[in-house]
Amino acid sequence: MAGSLTALRLGWLLARRIGLLAALLALIFLVVEALPGDAADATAERGESVADVARRRALLGLDQPVFVRFLRWMAALPTGDLGVSARGEKVWDLLSGPLPNTLVLGGLALVVTVVTALAVGCWAALHPGSVTDRAISASATAVLALPEFVIAVALVLVFALWTGVLPAATLAGADGSPASWTMLVLPVLALTIPQIGWNARIVRGAIADESRAPHVLAAVLDGLRPRRVLTHHLLPGALPAIAVGAATSTGMLLGGAVAVETIFNYPGVGALLAGAVADRDTPIIAGVVALTGLAITCVLLIADLIRSWAAGGRL
Repeated sequence: MAGSLTALRLGWLLARRIGLLAALLALIFLVVEALPGDAADATAERGESVADVARRRALLGLDQPVFVRFLRWMAALPTGDLGVSARGEKVWDLLSGPLPNTLVLGGLALVVTVVTALAVGCWAALHPGSVTDRAISASATAVLALPEFVIAVALVLVFALWTGVLPAATLAGADGSPASWTMLVLPVLALTIPQIGWNARIVRGAIADESRAPHVLAAVLDGLRPRRVLTHHLLPGALPAIAVGAATSTGMLLGGAVAVETIFNYPGVGALLAGAVADRDTPIIAGVVALTGLAITCVLLIADLIRSWAAGGRL
């Protein structure tokens, strides 16, 4: 019975997150519609007549109300059909190459963020009030205030231009992915540094709150070693807050990837998305949001499962 209730609650959470994603996609259509001009105007070639542009507008369905176009696009989405771009190419074909590169970049950044934030936050929690704890807190606050593009420029200056240790730009191989793993280092660092600061503070705060729990105090009084208290008593109770922080960072990492990809010439969806905005190409923009939103939804669902497990099956 409890398992059925948990499954129902998880289904409700998933339906709610999908509903939020659908609302975001509707907003994308409305925002692009509010921009001056449309895809037919933006992609018009020099010398094309008004009649030619009008024919392209009808071919793209831009003569239909925006809600009709949105509902038609959403109806085809479950089948994997992301529509056709303003230049007549299938959106799925356009995204199938660069989107995996963006997801790899964001996934690596998330792993580095979680591992480093756990290590830093736990170290600070085991030494409360120490010089190390204060230094970690101050550093986390400082890096959290820095935008990704500022960090990216600083990394290029230090590691590419001044020392020449790492490449400043990304070269794509024959399969469209980065030609060398070293070309991933600077983009991943540019994304993770602010999020490490954010998540380290979450880890430190969650462990500090959990340290006041009766079972933790009892473990300390029993003379357990600090490392065992941390791994067996503190971290399990702090895990829900840590999971929520990491899930929140997923959206920040994928969003920041667009700016970072531009700086490092990374072969992701950043350039494609910038061109789509210039062309008022709603299907491409919506396709990027839908697929990245699906990835974020999966991570949020995992965070919900972790919270459920930590709460003994209660969501």
